[in-house]
Amino acid sequence: MTQALSELIEFLRIPSVSADPAHNQDTKRAAAWLEAKLQALGFSVEVAPTANHPIVYAEKHVGEAAPTVLIYGHYDVQPPDPLELWETPPFEPTVRDGKLYARGSSDDKGQIFAHIAAVEALGSALPVNVKFVIEGEEEVGFGNLVPWLKENVERLRADVLVVSDSSMLAPGQPAITYGLRGIVLMEVRLQGASRDLHSGTYGGGAPNPIHAAAWMIAKLKGEDGTIRIPGFYDRVRPISPDERALYAQLPFDEGAFAAAIGATAMPGEEGYGLLERVWARPTLDVNGIWGGYQGEGSKTVIPAKAGFKLSMRLVPDQDPSVIHALTRAYLEAILPLGYRMDIVPLGEGKPVITPLDSPAMQAAAVALERAWGKKAVFNRMGGSVPIVADFQELLGIPTVLMGFGLDDDNLHSPNEKFDLINFEKAIESSRNFLLEFAKQAG
Repeated sequence: MTQALSELIEFLRIPSVSADPAHNQDTKRAAAWLEAKLQALGFSVEVAPTANHPIVYAEKHVGEAAPTVLIYGHYDVQPPDPLELWETPPFEPTVRDGKLYARGSSDDKGQIFAHIAAVEALGSALPVNVKFVIEGEEEVGFGNLVPWLKENVERLRADVLVVSDSSMLAPGQPAITYGLRGIVLMEVRLQGASRDLHSGTYGGGAPNPIHAAAWMIAKLKGEDGTIRIPGFYDRVRPISPDERALYAQLPFDEGAFAAAIGATAMPGEEGYGLLERVWARPTLDVNGIWGGYQGEGSKTVIPAKAGFKLSMRLVPDQDPSVIHALTRAYLEAILPLGYRMDIVPLGEGKPVITPLDSPAMQAAAVALERAWGKKAVFNRMGGSVPIVADFQELLGIPTVLMGFGLDDDNLHSPNEKFDLINFEKAIESSRNFLLEFAKQAG
């Protein structure tokens, strides 16, 4: 076992579950572990307290003429539940079949620690100034990082931001993500009568908020997959012909993609290929719906309350606040008579895109090819990492998203894993990037 793997296992044993107050001391332990490790590598380190979990900030200065690389990650992890579905305990890291199983192994302790190990491997040959921002609230979105970033803009100044909190395109196929979708989250709460009603006595006359929720959801999208909210597509930036040609060259099998999730078809917005739909088109999805009796057998009531949750993924040039306002206005317009509605914002984030021809992207391409012996592909990611947009807005620097996870890593699920080859190549890729970026920036 390598030293890097041994230390990662030690890091993974700390159950830094940010969502559970019972683990608050564990999140502090994880921050302290990072502090000690980075100090041992010659970094000056600050563990900045917040209203919830601390932020670890570290910097190592090698020279005024050297470029500066800012690396972001998070040390908090998702809750491990349901525990009975884990083959081995989530916080007792286990290696089997060339994979490391533990909560946080891929998301994100393994990936951020690979960058730390890369700096250690370079030792005195480190050619760039390096800064780390490693937070403890990414999995809960408490929102304490952005105010801290705004207060520390000057000392965070850098030439590039590197983030490894995503996936490769396929096993053995390195990828550089150049675009992230933004997001708008909301919950719609509906109320009919002031209390649950007997469906015999009141059926046919009283408002049923479950019906209202179903009617409203049905009006959000057309049968062709288009979103019916007026103005929703007004600011959508289409992909370029070059990008579309790039997608066509990627090793992607739509049938295999569907089979991997147990689906018989992949429905969506007509007129666009699957990769374009999941990477570069905006979406609207109902993530949950509630109301009425959910127990065994029947209970003949008309519920007083019901609701549903929505997520909308946005693409470049769409503004989350505008989309939220448009969605709210449309929901108010289609609300049936007899119901009261409360719309609760649950969060938002802006989309991100980085030019493919930037020096940072080219350095990443060289770094990955040297590590993997195969050219890296450029892809967008359908998911959202809202903090990346905040970094870009505040610092005005390009972002390189080099992910080393895989889609089958069971993120947020039982039996999360990180392939050992990916961990090893992540360290090598990060090391290569720091060397190559020093050349490109110079």
